[in-house]
Amino acid sequence: MSGHSKWANIKRKKEKTDGARAKIFTKIGREITVAAREGGSDPNNNSKLRDLIAKAKANNVPNENIERLLKKAGDSKENYEEIMYEGYGPAGVAVIVETLSDNRNRTAGDLRHYFDKCGGNLGQNGSVAFLFDRKGMIYIENEDGKIDEEKAMDDAFEAGAEDFQYEDGMITVMTQPNDVSKVAGQLANMGYTYDSAEAEYIPMTKVKIDDPDLTEKMQKLLDMFDDNDDVQNVYHNWDAPEDDEED
Repeated sequence: MSGHSKWANIKRKKEKTDGARAKIFTKIGREITVAAREGGSDPNNNSKLRDLIAKAKANNVPNENIERLLKKAGDSKENYEEIMYEGYGPAGVAVIVETLSDNRNRTAGDLRHYFDKCGGNLGQNGSVAFLFDRKGMIYIENEDGKIDEEKAMDDAFEAGAEDFQYEDGMITVMTQPNDVSKVAGQLANMGYTYDSAEAEYIPMTKVKIDDPDLTEKMQKLLDMFDDNDDVQNVYHNWDAPEDDEED
């Protein structure tokens, strides 16, 4: 999940079909509903909600959909809880799955089935998390290259960033996990528009898969996660082919 890989994922999400975009809208909508219920529906007073609205806009969620979600959040009867699952995919690839679920048994059963079907296994809490660093990651689109690298770097560190990457099409700003919203807010006040600002799990090492059958199973596992509305984020240490192409 290098910066390049993440940027490729962001671009692919934007280019997806209507059906796939609808699933993305559902997932982000669920996050917005939970954030608005927990911290209020005013993004000026709810930094997590502000970050999710930015994420929604970056994924082309229409403004009217966002407004509708904010209005309905207080009346929603759905009770979602955040649950993290850990496991190993094919070839020993470490996988972390973050979910928002209104039925813990259903979600756990679905994920266990996915892992089993693809030659992996669902593990206990802590079974793979030690293989990842937890970092706040802020992504700023720069496809036209108009953002000055030196100024952006100075602004990022002034805002409280720990690290900074300037790459083709994207700027990545890294923070402590609990500082991501604060730094993103500072950057927004400086005039930057970010696509995503979230705490993520960054793999410390990566696993290559040379067997085509196992490669196919790993991709199938990720696709199954992607198709499940309960699944919000998936992190893994697979050195996937697209990572190599991007790097």
